[in-house]
Amino acid sequence: MATILLADDDIQLRTMLREILEIENYHVIEVGDGEKTINFLKNNPVDIVITDLIMPKKEGIETINELRKLYPDLPIIAMSGGSMTNSRVYLDIALKLGVIKAFLKPFDINEMLETIHSVITNNP
Repeated sequence: MATILLADDDIQLRTMLREILEIENYHVIEVGDGEKTINFLKNNPVDIVITDLIMPKKEGIETINELRKLYPDLPIIAMSGGSMTNSRVYLDIALKLGVIKAFLKPFDINEMLETIHSVITNNP
């Protein structure tokens, strides 16, 4: 079973995504910010990270940048809120930092699931 680390400060979104991903037979760990993401990964390997870009303590761009240095091959998916005017800019930056896909919220859950499945099956 593949393990996904889900980082988002919106607990409702995290819960919804975790429930959907668990139905798809993924093991999901939830964290609320980028600092907790980095700390968790120091001792716990995962197959993929899904991170929001706007979070407290350590925002997503900073988190992605640090993850790229520490774990250059770790697949990362970025997402950001559609109501923010800068969301597309942040998502473009995330893509330049090497995330495999960037989703503007609200996103198509089927597209997210397809992306995750593709990453997991191509990185056994």
